[in-house]
Amino acid sequence: MAADPAEIDRRKQAALVVIKSVYGTEADECGATLFVSHHLEEVEDSFWEKHLKSASPKPQQVLELLVFKDHWGEDDDEIEVFDFTLPDEITNYVISVRFDEDGQVEDVSMES
Repeated sequence: MAADPAEIDRRKQAALVVIKSVYGTEADECGATLFVSHHLEEVEDSFWEKHLKSASPKPQQVLELLVFKDHWGEDDDEIEVFDFTLPDEITNYVISVRFDEDGQVEDVSMES
């Protein structure tokens, strides 16, 4: 059975809201906060200038730049985990948002 497109869209939006809301919190040390700080240090200024018109963007600007990469789960049709990253394949890292069986966000982490 294929995943419901409306539920996929709902989870994408919910994931982005949670990523932005947990950034900078103590509970998010290894998720969006680590992802943003790592990429602000490691990515070339030209990438930021191309996408954000600034060589030194603010963390919230980086979060606004996130693009959906994929969703996956234990089975092919599962929608347990949604991955977001930066455009142009500039990085192998993603912010993974894991949902529980009720469709609620369970965890946000940075993965490679």
